[in-house]
Amino acid sequence: MPVAQQTSPRRDAVRFGKYTLVDRIAVGGMAEIFLARQAGLEGFEKTIVIKRIRPHLSKQASFVKMFLNEAKLAAQLNHPNIVQIYDLGKIGESYFIAMEYIFGRDMRRVIPKADSMGIPFPMVYALKIASSVCEGLYYAHQKVDMYGNPLNIVHRDVTPENIFVSFDGTVKVLDFGIAKAANQIEQTRAGEIKGKLSYMSPEQCMGKPLDCRSDLFSLGVVLYEWITGFKLFTGESEVAILKSITEGKIYAPSYFKADIPEAVEAILMKSLDKDRDRRYQTAWDMQYDIDQFLSQYEFTPSNIHLSNFLKQLFFDEMEEEKARLAERDGEASDEPEEIISNLEPLLVQAEKPGEDTTRQRSQERALALAMEPAELAQLMEIAQRNGVTVQALVQEVLRGWLKFR
Repeated sequence: MPVAQQTSPRRDAVRFGKYTLVDRIAVGGMAEIFLARQAGLEGFEKTIVIKRIRPHLSKQASFVKMFLNEAKLAAQLNHPNIVQIYDLGKIGESYFIAMEYIFGRDMRRVIPKADSMGIPFPMVYALKIASSVCEGLYYAHQKVDMYGNPLNIVHRDVTPENIFVSFDGTVKVLDFGIAKAANQIEQTRAGEIKGKLSYMSPEQCMGKPLDCRSDLFSLGVVLYEWITGFKLFTGESEVAILKSITEGKIYAPSYFKADIPEAVEAILMKSLDKDRDRRYQTAWDMQYDIDQFLSQYEFTPSNIHLSNFLKQLFFDEMEEEKARLAERDGEASDEPEEIISNLEPLLVQAEKPGEDTTRQRSQERALALAMEPAELAQLMEIAQRNGVTVQALVQEVLRGWLKFR
């Protein structure tokens, strides 16, 4: 997940396999999100985001299987308007996804920030962002496997928090983590409802099979709220919200904001038709209508316009975030000698009668020097998790290693 405002106390940078976890930036029911760095040859370094599955879920075989299948599916998506997944794996007992880092903010935070500063969010910016989301969704919806078979990907969770705008004006769709492909082994159970309630399509509320038109309804809800400032589906309970989506009346956006152009109103109402056969049939169709309106409007925003707008809104936070990243530079070393120096007290065995501790210590240190930094860091994690000393683990490795010398 792209980095957002820090939501938990800062931790010291720690090694996680070949990555360095710099900051924990979010914690949810499913995963912890870390700002991280990946080091390479000749001083190469890349800032990324690590989503690490929570320990209690890593022990649930059915969840792990679903997570891995969906992560593999999402990793096939490579488009400028979709957050890129770089790596998927397991370190120790932790399953994780390594993904693209984006310096920006999700739309759940953009519009409230503008409101707090007394700045109305421009309709044309909302439309431009929605157009880019359509482009990313269309790519995912049309994605095929290497044999040309449709993957039938549906995002299922098109919400403001999953629409991210970078400070350079690029729009990215996040988290295809609950997307399902029809040809996956692990199918969603009949009637299972996922996604954020207020943005779900009528067919999603009723547990029906979904296709790309469900995502377009959700995007319509998001765009309606951005343009009118009115939350479309609300209720005092989950049941009330679901009933509002399936049975409630959708008022034309001009009911709340009289100056909305007719063409924009038509786009919103078509995307929000409860009968999916009368809705936009593809994201390309919806994007075409949005782009046609923007091309004829008095002002057509570019990425630069959107970038400048966001930089004005979040100038203070941008500076804080840059300073925090700079502060963490170099806190975690990739040098084996430095890591071993930190481990030295743990590698020295307590002296026992009749035992050559000098020789033992020398062997332990030699083995440690032969190990990769990531392996040493993993030893520390395993030791901590199992309540044993690093020294004990090194000795076990050493005994096994010496057998083959």
